[in-house]
Amino acid sequence: MTISTAPRGKYFEDFEVGQEFISPARTITLTDIVNFACLSGDFNEVHTNFEYCKTTSFGEPIAHGPLVYAVMAGLQYASGVNDGTLIALLQNDQWRMLAPVKHGDTIRARVRVIEKKETSKPDRGVIVVQREVVKQDGIVAQEMRTTFLYRRRPKG
Repeated sequence: MTISTAPRGKYFEDFEVGQEFISPARTITLTDIVNFACLSGDFNEVHTNFEYCKTTSFGEPIAHGPLVYAVMAGLQYASGVNDGTLIALLQNDQWRMLAPVKHGDTIRARVRVIEKKETSKPDRGVIVVQREVVKQDGIVAQEMRTTFLYRRRPKG
């Protein structure tokens, strides 16, 4: 029996400008929010205090922006696009929080290729994408422009 060790991810050559990927979805839970507060040390009341949140426009605790970003990155990985072919996250630009994510919201990543650049090294290339965190109702909660370094397809 032969076991394949080939990556399931996309190589630099597999990306095309305009191409779009939609990740699997995941529901954000109150446990996620509390665990992230504990992990990060960010116990801001807008994330942890139901009574305080009743006085805000949110009405209830909201997920931390970086928590939503981290879940979105995991969802992009779960899609298989990066598996075994991503070398590095190089840059995030224009990261914007557009709508709150609350416990019970289900999010997914929508990723659109906007640039593809060869590098001076023949084994890698740069892919720039527009990433959006999209909630179950179609509202975009976060968006950013992200630059990744991907492996090129091996010769031979």
